[in-house]
Amino acid sequence: MLSQLRLADNILSGNIPSSLANCPLNWLDLQGNKLTGSVPKEILQIPTLSAFLNLQDNMLSGPLPSEVGSLKNLQHLDISNNKISGEIPESLGECLVLGYLNLSTNLFEASIPSSLSNLRGLEMIDLSYNNLSGHIPEFIGSFSGIIYLSLSFNDFEGAVPQQGIFQNRSAFSITGNSRLCGGIPELRLPPCSNKLSQKHHPRKIKLIILAPIAAALCCIILFSLLAIWFFGCRPLRKSPTTDTSMNEYPRVSYGELARGTEGFSHTNLIGVGSFGSVYKGFIQYDGKGTTVAIKVLNLQQHRASQSFLAECQALGHVRHRNLVKILTVCSSLDSAGNDFKALIYDLIPNGNLDEWIHNPGSRDGKGTLDISQRLNIAIDIASALDYLHNHQSRPIAHCDLKPSNVLLDYDLVAHVADFGLAKFLSEEARSLQNSTSMEGLRGTIGYITPEYGIGNEVSTHGDIFSYGILLLELFTAKRPTDDTVREGLSLHRFVEMALPDRTSAIVDQSLFLTEHSGASKSDIAKKAEIDMRCVTSALTVGIQCSKQQVSERMQIAGALREMHRIRGEMSQTMVGSSN
Repeated sequence: MLSQLRLADNILSGNIPSSLANCPLNWLDLQGNKLTGSVPKEILQIPTLSAFLNLQDNMLSGPLPSEVGSLKNLQHLDISNNKISGEIPESLGECLVLGYLNLSTNLFEASIPSSLSNLRGLEMIDLSYNNLSGHIPEFIGSFSGIIYLSLSFNDFEGAVPQQGIFQNRSAFSITGNSRLCGGIPELRLPPCSNKLSQKHHPRKIKLIILAPIAAALCCIILFSLLAIWFFGCRPLRKSPTTDTSMNEYPRVSYGELARGTEGFSHTNLIGVGSFGSVYKGFIQYDGKGTTVAIKVLNLQQHRASQSFLAECQALGHVRHRNLVKILTVCSSLDSAGNDFKALIYDLIPNGNLDEWIHNPGSRDGKGTLDISQRLNIAIDIASALDYLHNHQSRPIAHCDLKPSNVLLDYDLVAHVADFGLAKFLSEEARSLQNSTSMEGLRGTIGYITPEYGIGNEVSTHGDIFSYGILLLELFTAKRPTDDTVREGLSLHRFVEMALPDRTSAIVDQSLFLTEHSGASKSDIAKKAEIDMRCVTSALTVGIQCSKQQVSERMQIAGALREMHRIRGEMSQTMVGSSN
């Protein structure tokens, strides 16, 4: 009778048992384990599997079986970050309901099969970091519902299409394909040579004949559109403050928010930030009542309106389990006729990381976080940053990463929040640019990267620095502005001087308050040694991420791999000792 099986983010090993096919599953989530072997064809033939199949972040190998075409009603398929090889099966084009397809970071080769043109409902496609070659298919540009496409770091060649999603530079990524040409001007690719054009377009004679006709039609359409705009749309011109990213969200009225928060009463207030206050509320969303977090902007605060638009823009383009999710927005007038703006999020119910580190008993009887929980939280945050920096068509810099902007749910899964200072970057901004002026410092004192203080442009390196400081704070329970960090020493230097021999003198002592009922003294001593080794390794990652010099900092993908390694080592050692 089992319809949903969720075993994500454990340390399961071995092969995926084909006997799972005996269960009437519609949801199967095995991501983030250490599963090996091939993808069982029996799993791909479960007739009820329609909602979700996620096998990402394992060590699966071999080809993707052609039986994947049996999943005709599947909506979400993710097998990224494995070692799946061979060609993308032609049969994948039979999964007609598919909306999300992620095959990235594998060993797929050859070209994108033409059968994928049948998948008209695709909204997200990620084929990055494979060995795919050939031309980028024109049919992808005809998908009307697609909102994100990544073909980065493959070996595609020839002309980049210019229709559909390929007209929106922020919606697709083709970085790392050195043999591409053409495309929209924003790509700054070399023009396609005549030789390439002849090679890629063998019907050149027909095109020459049709070109004048197409040009005439384009002129007619252009003049028609200009006439419509001039005579019909001029009175409806938007004000300069209107942002199209807000149109991506359903709207909710001020009155509904006021009712759902009992008039924004103090009893429903759950937090106050730089640009506004956050309330717990109850609204009707997606056809049902739901409890939400409502961030009401203080529009008297400088840059509050820009913060509102920044969050709409950033969170409207991302979907990740370790990021907060905007449900809807409100841009209206309040009961007094004043401008009112609010963002409505999924409610993350377990407070923020700052409370858990520094005031664990202050709310709802919170206990202290043990080492394993802190490693998990550190990995969650690094996963979110890696997604923002490396898996978007345009990298996104958060610009204000700190413990109070990390929310924890009931399972202590971390969700990065508060994108009010977030900024979309150019591809080149993965590395630091020349010094330029900024609209004031982005971030919070203690977590701001040093180069911002001398006017350098925003880059992903700033988030990496902030992550390093957050890691140090997570395991020492010392803020970067604490007086307990010796005068004249930064938190980075304070920890660096203690590693590796004096780690026990600087770490949060509550890490070692766990009782070990029934354990022998030798077992307790062995566990303490393992714990200290893992904490030292985690602090070392924090040091490497928070280096003064940008060129010396660890990249976030490397930090994520290292934190996974530390957690795996700790788990394996503990399993071995228990046996």
